[in-house]
Amino acid sequence: MELYFPTDLGERFAYCSAAFTALIGLIAMFAPGYTYRFLKLQVREGRPEAYAEGRSAGGFYLGFGLVAILLAQPMIYLALGASFAVAAFGRILSMMSDRGSVIVNTLLLVVQAVLAALPLLYGLGYI
Repeated sequence: MELYFPTDLGERFAYCSAAFTALIGLIAMFAPGYTYRFLKLQVREGRPEAYAEGRSAGGFYLGFGLVAILLAQPMIYLALGASFAVAAFGRILSMMSDRGSVIVNTLLLVVQAVLAALPLLYGLGYI
């Protein structure tokens, strides 16, 4: 099986979204401390299980991104885009309800919206 790089512009956008998702997962899986620090989260003393949760979430992102890259199917890209769209909606709810760090949440909302839009636009046939 050889690595397929798309020639169509819309599929390239979706591919880049999947590749960035895999990169996020790789970082979260192998450097959960840096990920937690960026997200302004903290692990309590004597509770290293939080690192396992971060690594597990990173593994999910890594696996989802790699599967989207390897299979390169519009329905997989739709699932990736829909997942990020729901995550962005959850972030909007959190920003309205919890009033957390506005700058970091806004930055991550923009990233999630872009990561949702690229595969959704390709999967739905707009680009």
